[in-house]
Amino acid sequence: MSIEAAIAAERREVADLLDGLTAEQWAAPTLCAGWRVREVAAHMSMGFRYSLPKVAAELVRARGSIHRMADRCARRDAAAATTAELAGFLRDHAHHPWTPPVGGLASALGHDVVHGLDITVALGLGRRVPEDRVRLLLEKVTPRSARFFGADLSGVELRADDLDWSFGTGTPLTGAAQDLLLVAFGRKLPPGRLHGERQHRYAAG
Repeated sequence: MSIEAAIAAERREVADLLDGLTAEQWAAPTLCAGWRVREVAAHMSMGFRYSLPKVAAELVRARGSIHRMADRCARRDAAAATTAELAGFLRDHAHHPWTPPVGGLASALGHDVVHGLDITVALGLGRRVPEDRVRLLLEKVTPRSARFFGADLSGVELRADDLDWSFGTGTPLTGAAQDLLLVAFGRKLPPGRLHGERQHRYAAG
């Protein structure tokens, strides 16, 4: 499967999952601090819905802070759209060529996969991202990317227990590959998903 096909499949699958959520689940918190499912879903489609001039204008309003801009837009768009529209934005733009400012198509896939997991892990839905997508993203994990996402991987070796992959050196931190991917993207996970002496460093709450 090409990376473009993987991106399209991921967006459609997440859209289908969103369509099946209850009103309570849409209002539930995610692994993205301060964002409910609604805000994460709105953020996932922002790149499809905002032109470059609009992004530039929003960035000026946010005084140059990408994080402030993303938060403001996600909250506003989540309030303005119905849940069906939020899911539809992903499905209707499954083949949209948007990519983040750096990283190209791999970063676009990472954006979709990680934010999808932000939702499903927090809700306890147990979705398994197809292994080929997870492997592709794990291959892109570097010390620089971990620092960019605020992940403290010092003194830790990430070691997947469901496929042959490890990263870093130090005390082993084991878990499912997609959970370790979340760790590398700076996420804190619910208790019980990771194992090792340093697991509490990456635990939510």
